[in-house]
Amino acid sequence: MFISIAHASADAAAATGSTGGMLTSNLLMILLMVVMFYLLLIRPQQRRFKEHRDMLDALKKGDKVLTAGGLIGAVDSIDTTNGEVVVDLGNGLKVTALRSTIQTRIDPKPANDTVKK
Repeated sequence: MFISIAHASADAAAATGSTGGMLTSNLLMILLMVVMFYLLLIRPQQRRFKEHRDMLDALKKGDKVLTAGGLIGAVDSIDTTNGEVVVDLGNGLKVTALRSTIQTRIDPKPANDTVKK
């Protein structure tokens, strides 16, 4: 009778110690997942947002741009107070777009950079 009680109390003490170890390993696993989530998702997205903001800040009259609606045109004027950009689409057609809807600035470089001899 005394042996089974002693054996049961030893098992309870061992289970309590392993629970603490399991809790620590679970917390470490969660911390590792948070770090991986930050490195793989949040940090690259913040870098893209910064690059886009820098591109918008560097816009000037005459730059060729692509809007979020798929329109390609040249910047005619920039209103920094309202965050608007007037884009000249050609043939005298001008549209006003929000500055944040400018997706990219199109470089006037030729697509094929090979040199003909």
